[in-house]
Amino acid sequence: MKRLLIAGCGDLGVRLARRLKSSEWICHGLRRRPDQLPKPVQPIGADLLSPASLAALPTAWDAIIYQATPGKRAPDAYRRTYLEGLRNLLRRVRARQLIFVSSTAVYGQDDGEWVDESSATNAKTFAGEILLQAEALAQAHGGMAVRFSGIYGPGRDYLIRSLRAGQARCRAQPPQWTNRIHADDCAAVLEHLVQQPATQAVYCASDNHPAPRCEVLNWLAEQLGLPAPQPDAEASGQGKRVSNARLTSSGFHFQYPDYQTGYRTLLS
Repeated sequence: MKRLLIAGCGDLGVRLARRLKSSEWICHGLRRRPDQLPKPVQPIGADLLSPASLAALPTAWDAIIYQATPGKRAPDAYRRTYLEGLRNLLRRVRARQLIFVSSTAVYGQDDGEWVDESSATNAKTFAGEILLQAEALAQAHGGMAVRFSGIYGPGRDYLIRSLRAGQARCRAQPPQWTNRIHADDCAAVLEHLVQQPATQAVYCASDNHPAPRCEVLNWLAEQLGLPAPQPDAEASGQGKRVSNARLTSSGFHFQYPDYQTGYRTLLS
């Protein structure tokens, strides 16, 4: 039996644990309030920001996935969660495989161009900058980073809520490119990578079809029988398009390869 530690175990960690074969993996979820973790996750109560609380952790693991998330969107919260928390954990444990859950926010491209793992990472936000530092920390310990694009799924339905509230806005031309991945596919990506014998240092994880924001919102409005989104005269930039070629060439297949497939399941 292989042992997996999911540090900062949340929704994606639980989805992953449910996918892995119980005959092959024992999944441990670390969080401050572990009583909220359902089976098959084995709960561990500890605080990544408190080294003393990590002292009882076993030191050797087959795999570690670091997926902690900040409690608020602020630079200090991001530094504590992604840098201080990861450092504290890595001072205590080691693993054959380490996966850091990152984001395509590390890219600053905004002219509609395609980006992949070899593209420049000139983050334009504090979140992207701090994530890049955390990626480097994980890689210095032999780990990899998985850069997820916008995650949607149960409980992650911002676009639907914005349409229902009449607050959705977009600019038709030039298009504002968006990238997304269903939460179930996020868990599937982690399942795929944690079982690969040899991996790259970085993977971009986004579905097969980047789409203009207006296209997505108009399609959702039609499915929901709601008014189309309002024009956004203040929108700037065209965003980027994220390539998943490295991930798919490793043998991964998406359950939800485009937004229509994923949102149909969510709406039903």
